[in-house]
Amino acid sequence: MHILIVEDEPAIRQELKLLLENALYQVTALDDFTNVPEEVLSCSPNLVLLDLNLPGESGFEICSRIRASSEVPIIFVTSRTDSMDELTGLMKGGDDYITKPFHAPILLAHIAAVLKRTVRGSSEVTKLAHREAELDIARGSLSFRGQVVELTKNELKIMHYLFLNKEKIVSRADLIEYLWDNQVFIDDNTLSVNMTRIRTKLDRAGMHDFIRTRRGLGYYI
Repeated sequence: MHILIVEDEPAIRQELKLLLENALYQVTALDDFTNVPEEVLSCSPNLVLLDLNLPGESGFEICSRIRASSEVPIIFVTSRTDSMDELTGLMKGGDDYITKPFHAPILLAHIAAVLKRTVRGSSEVTKLAHREAELDIARGSLSFRGQVVELTKNELKIMHYLFLNKEKIVSRADLIEYLWDNQVFIDDNTLSVNMTRIRTKLDRAGMHDFIRTRRGLGYYI
């Protein structure tokens, strides 16, 4: 799922971006607010997080302009707590209204609920399948022939990247770069430790040689 952040406060924008990336969402965070509706149409997100107090147009005006040409889900994330503002946001076409300061788990729950309610097939994209195995991103687990393997955060992100590139060789450097980009600070030795742990778990579940190594090139499934 791709989420677009429209927030003019840099610290909050970065906090939201890290939170969503750690939840395995694809994230675009705008830092130019002159043509937000056009940006929405251009990048085609699955959901927009929209602040109200923006330079130039207000979030209400931007929401109305987006609604003129798109049904993309919009969640207002704002410091304005007045009930009339919330009502106005919903009347303008918003799907939800979250006040700052927000609690991360609650915000993520609201996002998941809006996506489930508004995006056709959204429940399916949290699961990836390959060679009789199914990676459940929401649950942080991998299942195979009735066996369920629980994964740590690092293990989940490693498996997620391998599933996204199934039947392709992923180099160690590319895997480490992907993990760093997603705020998992891992080095070559730590990657080796994590791969050993994952393979041990998979072997116990009967998934022998599910992750294969091409010496000098990398891994593939």
